[in-house]
Amino acid sequence: MKTEARTLAFSAFMALLIGCAGIIATLASNSQAILLDGLFNLIYFSVALVTIKVSKLASRPDSDSYPFGYSYFESLVNLCKGLLILGVSIFALVDAIAALLTGGREIAAGLAVLYALFATAACSLTAWVMHRSQRHMSSPLVAADKLNWLVNSVISAAVLAAFCLVMLFEHLDWQTILPYVDSVLVIAVVVLCLGVPIRMASQALQELLNKTPEETIAQPVRQAVARALADTDTQEVRVRIVRPGRLLYVIVHVVLPATTPEASADTSAYASISTQDALRARIDDEVRRYYSPVVCDVVFTANTRWAAPSCGLLVE
Repeated sequence: MKTEARTLAFSAFMALLIGCAGIIATLASNSQAILLDGLFNLIYFSVALVTIKVSKLASRPDSDSYPFGYSYFESLVNLCKGLLILGVSIFALVDAIAALLTGGREIAAGLAVLYALFATAACSLTAWVMHRSQRHMSSPLVAADKLNWLVNSVISAAVLAAFCLVMLFEHLDWQTILPYVDSVLVIAVVVLCLGVPIRMASQALQELLNKTPEETIAQPVRQAVARALADTDTQEVRVRIVRPGRLLYVIVHVVLPATTPEASADTSAYASISTQDALRARIDDEVRRYYSPVVCDVVFTANTRWAAPSCGLLVE
């Protein structure tokens, strides 16, 4: 799929399909592992509907109501996804531990295996579609969805393997172990995959708090700005970078030498609006070689006060 909206719509449909199948299979098999999978997908479907709306907003320009655009909505959605997945996982973990302490639970392994086969195939297909779609677009929403479906594929495959073991134990007549397999499986899956929603929520929260993105993104941008200003006489250059969602926002404060009657002609030329605009265009072009979409604001000043980190807090 080559469009973000169609890719996210497909993801939402698959989440609804697997979620409904999981709830039906839970009623037939009495498996909490399947219930976890079903609830996980139904919750994800509800968030996916919001995600589709946000994907349309993210491509819009800013407005009077949202003067910095809508990219922060992407980070907010990814934060909600991470927290929802984390919440369902913790709920399942507590329930599984309680079941272990009370003697476990019996499950119908045959029906559970059929569901697990279906879920593993469906999740793997959806993850593959998400991966293929990333070749045609750069979307944090699709990237988060791909991560979700990879985790979901691992969970479904683990469920399948465990239920196959249940059938093996039934064949071997190991009745003592059978009631505990489902609960042990849920605990193992949650523990192994718990880091994924934590990382997803943590990254989204950092974006919402305007933390500088990782050095693999920030360092090339700083170097691009330095190259663009290599031939310019500057006293100080400050580069601030944030990345809400897919948008990279770069603000560059360039402190130029103060223009005086004794200043050279070249230095005085820096006060020219057309010259400043040419430098802005050069900086923007250099940054776009490394990242897009990007908003690059360049501010020229002769007073370091306006470039200092506390310029909005201190009044001289």
